[in-house]
Amino acid sequence: MSVDSLPEAQTRSDAPQQSLSTAAARNLATTTKSAPQMQEITSRWLLRMLPWVEAGGGAYRVNRRLRHTLGDGRIDFVQDGATVRVIPRELTELAVLRGFTDTDVLSTLADRCAQLDFTAGDVLVERGSPADRIHLIAHGRVSQTSEGKYGERVSVAVLADGGHFGERALTDPDARHDCTFTAETSGTLLTLSRADFTAVQASAPQLRAHVEAVGSRTRQPQTKHGEAEIAVKAGHVGEAELPATFVDYELRPREYELAVAQTVLRIHTRVADLYNDPMDQSAEQLRLVVEALRERQEHELINNREFGLLHNVDFKQRIQPRSGPPTPDDMDELLCRRRGTKMFLAHPRTIAAIGRGLNACGLYPDHVDLGGQSVPAWRGVPILPCNKIPISEEQTSSIIAMRTGEKSQGVIGLRQTGLPDEYEPGLSVRFMGINEQAVTSYLVSTYYSAAVLLPDALGVMENVQIAPVSR
Repeated sequence: MSVDSLPEAQTRSDAPQQSLSTAAARNLATTTKSAPQMQEITSRWLLRMLPWVEAGGGAYRVNRRLRHTLGDGRIDFVQDGATVRVIPRELTELAVLRGFTDTDVLSTLADRCAQLDFTAGDVLVERGSPADRIHLIAHGRVSQTSEGKYGERVSVAVLADGGHFGERALTDPDARHDCTFTAETSGTLLTLSRADFTAVQASAPQLRAHVEAVGSRTRQPQTKHGEAEIAVKAGHVGEAELPATFVDYELRPREYELAVAQTVLRIHTRVADLYNDPMDQSAEQLRLVVEALRERQEHELINNREFGLLHNVDFKQRIQPRSGPPTPDDMDELLCRRRGTKMFLAHPRTIAAIGRGLNACGLYPDHVDLGGQSVPAWRGVPILPCNKIPISEEQTSSIIAMRTGEKSQGVIGLRQTGLPDEYEPGLSVRFMGINEQAVTSYLVSTYYSAAVLLPDALGVMENVQIAPVSR
């Protein structure tokens, strides 16, 4: 058999090597290396867009005009199988019971609440019908509609878990429903009738005195925001007598203390001494630790139960989508709740759902330039991604809208600069020493918080369906 007839692979293996192999040559070559990569790093738009304010002394006090809060909060329930009960203390979220502390009376009222299960399409109350009971929504979605000027049906709002309606029925025997409430999904609500409330009030003098005090308080002149009205006279001529007034402040304003995120970075001295070419091992270790701390900082600014944005939205600034997925009408409703909205924040999957909602209506999102980067926008307001906003098991999430800055009375970030061994503004790296195993330790700390200066500076659309609808 001739060499020409041998298979090509056999010819290659039997042929003598004529030059240095690439595998051996790599032993003498300098490998080009990348810096350590980290998948956790995100764009962190919230940290970039928040105006950061110096919090001297580690705290920031938000002074506001005195505001008469009449109880517009969300009510929580407990479930035992198919039975649902309202938590007695949660009844103080109602305007008529705000500030009432007698737990025995509250428990009696909770026991008198009757459970009602409903299905999608059920009309819970009709507009114009007598209102003789309050309705507390334990679970489900209820649409609130009214009648327009020309007899058409207009959508007012969508209520969900923890909402309530018909509160005037408890104290006003002539009250009537000014809207129609229709179930959009199946669910459960509890009702408390005026007759039961009056019966408990008759046997509890402290409740009767509290209700009378609330009634006199609500008759004081107030603005639509619940603030004590500043008396002003306008349009007069001549020497008319001018009203005297003053601006009252909250006696116990809220203070935001700086939170902290910390970790201890450990590097063996042998690694730091010998393996610093071409990259400084200590610097790379520190860079990745700082990135992780900044990611955690943004997570806390969104989700912390004390100062996180999702937990500090005023209940009047929480809205529900009308049909589940976000629509242009829903985005407009969220936008119009405040002046000067600076940005929307949403999970990237939620932004995709917004795009689908716009496309379904034949619309396409605008784009605005933000620091040289083109980002989607609605009505000129950028929609920025933030993967720290949680997604529920039901594939729903939230869209945050905010006004920012002290001058705009919006949302601000809090930090303190000038820290000892400061590495970045508000972040310090302090040498802790070398232990007996020759390991060097550094304490890496960052201090931060966020403050909402006015309730309307921050809003959220909750329970936004983000999963594509199957067809």
